[in-house]
Amino acid sequence: MARMHTRRRGSSGSDKPVADEPPEWSDVDTDAIEERVVELAEQGHDPSVIGMKLRDEGVKGTPIPDVKLATGKKLTEILEDNDADGDLPSDLRNLMQRAIRLREHMEANPQDHQNKRALQNTESKIRRLVNYYRGDALDEDFRYSYDVAVELLE
Repeated sequence: MARMHTRRRGSSGSDKPVADEPPEWSDVDTDAIEERVVELAEQGHDPSVIGMKLRDEGVKGTPIPDVKLATGKKLTEILEDNDADGDLPSDLRNLMQRAIRLREHMEANPQDHQNKRALQNTESKIRRLVNYYRGDALDEDFRYSYDVAVELLE
């Protein structure tokens, strides 16, 4: 969504290295990895944070560089199989958290026009994502508003 509200080119990220199998030094059992993923999800971590924790801390001291290579399933698939996924998709949750922070900032600083525009853009992205997820991850009659976002994220 880089060019949606600006004329800039957007940000480019690095590509993952091409690999067909996990490294030899990372020989952790797939069941142990799945248990650790579910444990971290129950602690309230998002899939992106779970991936970083597995990369940095690992399972039983052994780092997991890529969960998909080690288990054959994506992190979100593991969470769905074990019914540990959240009620909202993580991208929508992150945008709602940002909108709440911006709204609280705007109440304290009503003359901040730059952040007023940022709030409008963020809420626009949220509405667009709600339309995308409506029917699958969200109810058919779900409508975004600030009050609904605060209620969902508490």
